[in-house]
Amino acid sequence: MSRLTLRIVIILAAISIVGITITQIYWVRKAFDLKENQFNHDVVASLTSVANKIIEISKTPTAANNPVVQLSTNYFVVMVNGPVDSNVLEFLLVTEFEKRHITANFDYGIYDCVEKCMAGGNSVFPQKISNRTQISELPTWNNDGYYFGVMFSGVEANLLSQMGIWGFSSIVLLIVIFFFVYTLLVILRQRRLSEIQKDFINNMTHEFKTPISTIALSTQVLKDPGIVQFPERLLNYATIIENENQRLKQQVERVLQMARIEKEDLGLKKETLPLHDIIREAVNNKSFQSANVSIQLNLQDGDSLISVDKLHMVNVLYNLLDNAIKYNVRKPEITISTTRHERMIHIEIQDNGIGLHKDNLKKIFNRFYRVPTGNVHDVKGFGLGLSYVKKIVEAHEGKVTVVSDPETGSRFTIHLPLAL
Repeated sequence: MSRLTLRIVIILAAISIVGITITQIYWVRKAFDLKENQFNHDVVASLTSVANKIIEISKTPTAANNPVVQLSTNYFVVMVNGPVDSNVLEFLLVTEFEKRHITANFDYGIYDCVEKCMAGGNSVFPQKISNRTQISELPTWNNDGYYFGVMFSGVEANLLSQMGIWGFSSIVLLIVIFFFVYTLLVILRQRRLSEIQKDFINNMTHEFKTPISTIALSTQVLKDPGIVQFPERLLNYATIIENENQRLKQQVERVLQMARIEKEDLGLKKETLPLHDIIREAVNNKSFQSANVSIQLNLQDGDSLISVDKLHMVNVLYNLLDNAIKYNVRKPEITISTTRHERMIHIEIQDNGIGLHKDNLKKIFNRFYRVPTGNVHDVKGFGLGLSYVKKIVEAHEGKVTVVSDPETGSRFTIHLPLAL
């Protein structure tokens, strides 16, 4: 799948998800409004019936207009044209609400014309919720006649609990969206892995072609019968073949090491060793000695003992030093410093190389990641070195950090615990 096609698929998928979500929200809202209107209709009908029965019991004149007035979304007042008994009112309210399956909790109060306040009411909890409202807190109506008020609590929650099919469909939609997004993320991840694999194969091919070509050329020269008359040339080409063969061996070994690391099959053989000896062994590598490199050691007074696998730790330092040399457009100047803090030893490797941008700092320890340089392959490697460094240091219960600025160089710091 091309990059453009994938981008179009993602955009269309995002539009589809947003569209479906908006549609679901719209219909859920519509359904809720219908439920709310039905609830208000049922409440008005129930309260009208209660008012008529109270008027019938008290034998007072019937109201000319609708006795029920809705003052807010959950507060209703009912004109009754005469005094109301609290017990009778509660019985009638409960009976009428049950007929119409109104299960919301409510508080009611009766307006006291003498005291000019709500009194003589109670709280009714069909759902056994104990958030009782004080009767005195029910708002009074701007009317001096006889009336009672009913305030419902938890109406929205009650209505939502009755929208079972809509709740179920919303949950199903969320699950579908989750798996849809998860699938897209898997596709993107697989594409990224495919690109990483492709880059790795390209880099590996490039890395292997050079020594293979050099070996092939040297072999052709050695096949010339007259080469035996020139011992120096014979030795020179034999040395080239040996060096290139060693280079190939190192590259293959590096790939195999990463394969073992990914399987958590490190096979560490730890031993307690002086840290300074390990640093000096890495620095004294012949490839650094032959290059035009300045390596300065700034080691603390007194040696520190650490419990490490010597081979792997030397390789860790070698990788960091090798990167400091490769990613440099000037004469490489490297400083290795060690400091102690409590039970930790810190190894700093400072170089004067090209440095790294902030965006790349988060990715350089990822397997196969290489700082983008376009199609230019002026720096050799598979993008495995720093990933190997991180894995090995963490396997030794340590960590590695980096600080870098473009054009000024980088400082890698390895933090390792001291041997007990």
